[in-house]
Amino acid sequence: MQFNTRAIHAGQKADPSTGAIMTPIYQTSTYVQKSPGVLVDQYDYSRTNNPTRSALEANLAALEGGAWGICFSSGVAAIAAVIHLLKAGDHVLLCDDVYGGTFRLFDKVFKPLGITYSIVDMTNLQALEEAFNVHTKLVWLETPTNPMLKILDIEKIAKIARSHQALLAVDNTFATPYLQNPLTLGAHIACHSTTKYLGGHSDLVGGALVVNDQELASRLHFIQNSVGAIPGPMDCFLVLRSTKTLHVRMERHCQNAQSIAEFLSQHKLVEKVYYPGLPTHPQHALASVQMKSFGGMISIVLKGGLTAAKRFLENVHLFSLAESLGGVESLIEHPALMTHASIPAQQRAGLGIVDGLVRLSVGIEDVRDLIDDLEKALAAH
Repeated sequence: MQFNTRAIHAGQKADPSTGAIMTPIYQTSTYVQKSPGVLVDQYDYSRTNNPTRSALEANLAALEGGAWGICFSSGVAAIAAVIHLLKAGDHVLLCDDVYGGTFRLFDKVFKPLGITYSIVDMTNLQALEEAFNVHTKLVWLETPTNPMLKILDIEKIAKIARSHQALLAVDNTFATPYLQNPLTLGAHIACHSTTKYLGGHSDLVGGALVVNDQELASRLHFIQNSVGAIPGPMDCFLVLRSTKTLHVRMERHCQNAQSIAEFLSQHKLVEKVYYPGLPTHPQHALASVQMKSFGGMISIVLKGGLTAAKRFLENVHLFSLAESLGGVESLIEHPALMTHASIPAQQRAGLGIVDGLVRLSVGIEDVRDLIDDLEKALAAH
């Protein structure tokens, strides 16, 4: 089946008791057993498994071209589950531009427990190769990266990781399974914050992992059950509702973002525009091959630094000043003060996360209204 059909049907079937076309919200903590240890469809306790969650996990696995989906209560809970595969003394290679919460997890939570990491610019494959050591067990990357929108070559990085017997996990939140499929390019794990595009309506928090290896899936399921950072059935239902329209929404996100990036690249008050769909982007050619389209995220640098950025952000109206991304409504934020504040200032500066940097999550409103809103906010200078 094609992606659009899988989005609507995969993992879901009519409720056998009523014929309801939508997967029911199984709002239950436990299940009646036929006899001690004799279960109905393998359900005994909802931390371990829940039919609504099972449907979502199957749906997301199908969208990513994977065999097993494992859902969590948040994106960082999904990342933590992957790190729980490691032990004290293991080493991780972390791409240099990641969500601040991801960095905080590696640096502040797991580093004190003995899991070390090195930060690498993974656009430089030679630097990546040289960063491995005998203790490296995991390579973690985002592509497009957050917030600088670098594009990393998943297929080539996967070959390098596998040559060192290391797992490769790719945070695919920005691209979504509609635009990019890391597992088909050689990654071991595809990760998502379902809070973002998969949920798509800014009304839930969740995370997911998708894998093809049965042993890896079993280990992650064990961690999911043991740690217990699971999504509730209502949140699972909401994501299932949303994946049905993912392909339609992503097409509009991409169309709008392309138009807005082109507009901003010509504006006299904008110093830089970071968007993979622009021919000026350093990895535009790679993005054109690796991705179906270029996504809904844009980062810009305004002339005038922090003062200009604050004035701009205080004068948008359709773009809401808020953290998060991927909703149908357009959002805008200041990475250095908001989503990436947990990253040390020197490291931010080295990446280009300067005081004038602003990140846009372009929604699916009429693009003419969005451009008009940005134009008026820029004129407030």
